[in-house]
Amino acid sequence: MGNVYEIYALRYATMSPRTPHLNFLIPDPHETTAQDLDYFVWLIRGGGRDILVDTGFNAEEAKARSRKLTLNPVDALADFGVAADTIRDVIVTHLHYDHAGNLDRFPNARFHLQDREMSYATGRCMCNGMLRHPFSVEHVTTMVRHVYGERVTFHSGEGEVAPGVTVHRVGGHSDGLQVVRVETARGPVVLASDASHYYANLHKRSPFPIVYNVGDMAQGWEIVERLAGHPDRFIPGHDPIVSEIYPRASDKVDAFALHLAPSRSFAK
Repeated sequence: MGNVYEIYALRYATMSPRTPHLNFLIPDPHETTAQDLDYFVWLIRGGGRDILVDTGFNAEEAKARSRKLTLNPVDALADFGVAADTIRDVIVTHLHYDHAGNLDRFPNARFHLQDREMSYATGRCMCNGMLRHPFSVEHVTTMVRHVYGERVTFHSGEGEVAPGVTVHRVGGHSDGLQVVRVETARGPVVLASDASHYYANLHKRSPFPIVYNVGDMAQGWEIVERLAGHPDRFIPGHDPIVSEIYPRASDKVDAFALHLAPSRSFAK
């Protein structure tokens, strides 16, 4: 076995309550239970390096979108013992506001992004208010500045960030959405980000309502399952269940160890 890593989900915000019509494009008419939606960033640790997946949003964005921020993700990392200026690689799964804020807070990082995502976030689709809404022009222009500063590595489809850490475009939710496959002691774990907000989006093959291409989203679930190789090795982007079934990894911040086995299995 080559490099193996630890993975930690750091929760920095929660939105509640969300009724099924907010979480599923075609909700089950019999389902009325409201669900919270958690916001995470993910820290990959191993091989002498820390790799951050996504950068969350800040207080200004929280106010603009009426979101409740528990703490800035940069502060969550600090409470977990990781200073922002020590991060050398940041994987941005996509440029939506809750995944690509704080891009100015990592002065020594190289950012990993899909070609398709930058094209989408700066192209003609952003003339449409519905498609533009999940993006922040400030975040997108900050990423453009990083491009001009030669701090962005673009990937087209599949790419390697480090031995045992690979990115894979799935699209769907956003045109350049990428998932991250990480080798761990329990096998490959896939950080699905918004390829599946909740476990149920993938399990029920029911799309989250914010979607650019439903066909790509459906194909993305197949890609996630293939990359993970086991139902317990994919991690949805916003599901509170993650914090319930994975071991807590800190007494200072809401951090959960994803490289360890969950307390509940989804295997049939």
